Amino acid sequence: MTITSNRHAAYSMENVIDKKTRRSYKRQRFSAGWSLFYKNMVGKIGLYLLILFGAMALASYIPPLVDPMYHPMTGVDPLISYASPPSWRHWLGTDNIGRDIFSQLLTGARVAFLVGVSAAFISIVLGTLIGMIAGYGGRIADSLLMRFADMIMVMPSLLVILLLSVLFGQLSIWIIVILIALFRWPAVARVIRSQTLTLKKRPFVDMARVAGASHIRIIFRHILPNVLPMALLYMTFRVTSAIIVEAALAFLGFGDPNTVSWGMMLQWVWKTGHMFQAPYWLLPPGICISLITLSFYMMGRAMEEVLDPRLRKIQKADYAAS
Repeated sequence: MTITSNRHAAYSMENVIDKKTRRSYKRQRFSAGWSLFYKNMVGKIGLYLLILFGAMALASYIPPLVDPMYHPMTGVDPLISYASPPSWRHWLGTDNIGRDIFSQLLTGARVAFLVGVSAAFISIVLGTLIGMIAGYGGRIADSLLMRFADMIMVMPSLLVILLLSVLFGQLSIWIIVILIALFRWPAVARVIRSQTLTLKKRPFVDMARVAGASHIRIIFRHILPNVLPMALLYMTFRVTSAIIVEAALAFLGFGDPNTVSWGMMLQWVWKTGHMFQAPYWLLPPGICISLITLSFYMMGRAMEEVLDPRLRKIQKADYAAS
């Protein structure tokens, strides 16, 4: 009894030490990755831009609390009923019915994060799951899933969403998010599939299989943690495409009319004929769309360098040559 208890205690102590070692290793990897990311000027600029837009999204809740006149959709200045230039009362001016453009711009940042992150997250989840199943499953599952992904990939997503808008009328913002996600997962699935095909031949997967682990456990316990960094990298690029697609739909008049987004602001300024008469109304949303997509793209490029050792070697070689 004493020997069994001692063995159990020794086994528990080994597990505790092993868990502490893994935590320490993960912290070291995170610190090393963050150091590489922060040393990258492109990633640093992208991070600062993203923080700026995050602050704008949080600040979008303040103007309606200060005065209902600054509500981006229903707030109207009683003294102004036309597109007025910037002033102390309205920092970016007002639109053609007296609504505050600065409040609309802040709300657009919130909608951009909502659409971009939600659509990218859904597409990454779908692409990762389908890619792992296709890579780990048999030849039949792989062929069926990849041919289906090819069919989705060759479809013109913007055109299909426009046709759906024509058939079913105005689409809500969440329907647009789901549609964008459904057309953005195939590229992620192909990359995750290629990684899974390599990982399932590794010794640690063979050991798990010999130990009696189920296929589901192998996929989610052993393969998923290894493909997750690449999935997160692709998520940053998917955010940019989702924001651009939503802005294009809103500008063409197929967005959610009950949501104030940057694309909807551009649609309003174009529809009311103020495209060239009110640059203070036209330029801010256009510049914000460009900068937020640029920030996610720059962060993705910096993360790619952190995750791919070959890129770090190339950069070090360039620095040494210069």
